[in-house]
Amino acid sequence: MDFPAPLLRGTLVARYKRFFADVVLEDGTPVTAHCPNPGAMLGLNTPGLPCFLSASDDPKRKLRHTLELVEADGGLVGINTLHPNRLVAEALAADAIPQLTGYATHRREVRYGTNSRVDFLLEHPDRPRAWLEVKNVHLRRQPGLAEFPDCVAARSTKHLRELAQVVTEGDRAVVLFVVQRTDCDRFAPAADCDPKFAQALSEVREAGVEVLVYGCEITPAAVRIGSPIALL
Repeated sequence: MDFPAPLLRGTLVARYKRFFADVVLEDGTPVTAHCPNPGAMLGLNTPGLPCFLSASDDPKRKLRHTLELVEADGGLVGINTLHPNRLVAEALAADAIPQLTGYATHRREVRYGTNSRVDFLLEHPDRPRAWLEVKNVHLRRQPGLAEFPDCVAARSTKHLRELAQVVTEGDRAVVLFVVQRTDCDRFAPAADCDPKFAQALSEVREAGVEVLVYGCEITPAAVRIGSPIALL
C-alpha cells in the first residue's frame, strides 16, 4: 500500500477524544489531525513522539490531516486501523500469504454471525469457504513481543466466537493479526488488557479456528505485509 503523497513529518503534542491528535509539523505549523484508531494506543500517544501525517485536498473533510505513523522504540509504527484490511487485500491478490492462496474470489464485508460482517470471504468451487477476520496490532510492551488488544475488545471477542461457529458448519475460519510494527518477532494475546479475549482466542484455536500473525514492512512511503511472526 503506497501512500498517495509524501507524508508530512511532525511531533505529537496530544492525542485526545480517541480520534483527534494535535501535531506540530516540521516547519512549525500546528495542526489538528484525524486519529484513525479507537484503541488506547499504549506507548504511542506520548507527547513529543515523532510522527507522520497524510494530507487530503478533499474540501468535504473536516480535518485535512490524518495521523498515519508514529516513531517509537526506534522504529515506525502504523496506527491507522483502516490499513490492515487494505494491506491484506493487496497481499491476497498477490498470493503473498501462503496459507490463504488458491481461492478464486475474495469478497469483502460479507454478513455472518449476529449482525457482523467478516472482513474477507475466500471462495473456490472445489474447496470449503474461508472466513477471514483481520485484526490490527500495534502494541509492544516487551522487546520483540507484539500484543493484542490494547484495551477491552468485546467486538473482537464476538468475532472469534462467530468464527468458531462457521468451523462447526464445515467451513474454514481464520483470524489474521497484522502487526504494524517492524520490531516484533513474537505475538501473544494481552490477557491483562482483556482476559475474555485471551480466553476466547485459546478456546477457538482448540475449536479449529486458524490463527495467523504477519508483520509489516513500513516506510514513510509505503506499508506492506511482511513475514510471519511466531504465535506464543
